[in-house]
Amino acid sequence: MVADDHSVVRKGVRLLLEDEADLEIVGEAPDGDEAIDLIPVLKPDVLFLDITMPRLSGIEALQIITQQFPNVRILMFSMHNNKDYILKSVQYGAAGYLQKDTDREEILRAIRAVVSGDLYYPPSASSVIIRHLVLPNTSGTKEKMSQPPAKKSSIWNKVSSREAQILTCLIEGMSSQEIANRFDISANTVANQRASILRKAGVKNTVELIRLALDEKRSGGNA
Repeated sequence: MVADDHSVVRKGVRLLLEDEADLEIVGEAPDGDEAIDLIPVLKPDVLFLDITMPRLSGIEALQIITQQFPNVRILMFSMHNNKDYILKSVQYGAAGYLQKDTDREEILRAIRAVVSGDLYYPPSASSVIIRHLVLPNTSGTKEKMSQPPAKKSSIWNKVSSREAQILTCLIEGMSSQEIANRFDISANTVANQRASILRKAGVKNTVELIRLALDEKRSGGNA
């Protein structure tokens, strides 16, 4: 489903995707309110959610949708590579972030990645996440990240050698399929091992996992 206040954008996304046999546009919404109303009716797997919309913004809608419809994978769609938009998208549980000038092939990769359970933040967005969430510059955030629960037992000491390799690949921004190709294993095997790593780390998603793993590496947890 596509939620955007510009009909030309909604039409453009439809034209980009309509020839793909495995994809179907189930509906459109001109704002966040209508998107929320349509989700239980149309049951989309993926929602393209514009950020700047009237009545209810994409960020506001994101907070509601991730709480009420956790199975819907949300790709934020914006004209700008805005730091605050990207960080709020991560904070409120978006599966990915794309700019509106993204080419067709990358949009298709993003959709298929989030459907398979991966996150999709391109390098321009990932660099913002790493600078401001993974390696924050403010002392207050550093203090929060270094609280005892993260340091009692390093995730690097809990995982197996293969899981450590997969964790390193996740930090590098690789998708499940790319990791599977690197180690000549199935994507399902990667998904299972990633779930095991998340469970051992005691975190809910990959972004939190990467933040924890890098913080522990910096503090010597992998020594």
